[in-house]
Amino acid sequence: MLMEWELYVSSLLGSTKIGETELRIWTGDEMAFHRLYTGSDGHSHIEEMDLASQPGLTTLHATKGIVFRSAEPGRFSDWHNAPRRQYVITLSGEGEIGLRDGTTHQVHPGDVNLAEDVTGDGHTTRVVGDTPRITATVHLED
Repeated sequence: MLMEWELYVSSLLGSTKIGETELRIWTGDEMAFHRLYTGSDGHSHIEEMDLASQPGLTTLHATKGIVFRSAEPGRFSDWHNAPRRQYVITLSGEGEIGLRDGTTHQVHPGDVNLAEDVTGDGHTTRVVGDTPRITATVHLED
C-alpha cells in the first residue's frame, strides 16, 4: 500500500501504479472543453472552447442536478440529441462522439463537453478502449 505522500507525488506526475493496476490521475493539464451544438444546417457540430476566451465559463452556473453513469467498453448510442443542456464530464475511460459528416471526436478523462444539440439530427456516442467510461452529467437550468 502506498503511503499518503507517495500518492500525492504520484498525483503530480499524473499516474501511479498499485499492484497491476495503473491509476491515471487527472492533473488539469489535459482538460479539453468542447461545445456540442446544432448549427443552422440542422447538424450537430463541435467547437473547442477554453477558459481564456470564454470568461462566462468561470462564473457560477445554475444547475438542476448531477447524475453519475458507467458505460461498458463498446457501448454504442446511435443517433440522438442531448435531452437538455448539460455538461458531460468524463471522469475515467474514453469515449467518442460521432457527427453526420463522418468525423469523430475523442473524449478523455478530465474532458468537459457542453451538450447543447437538443434539436437537429444529433450525434452518436461510443465507449472506446477496454475500461468503462464513467461520467458526471450536470443538468443545466433552462
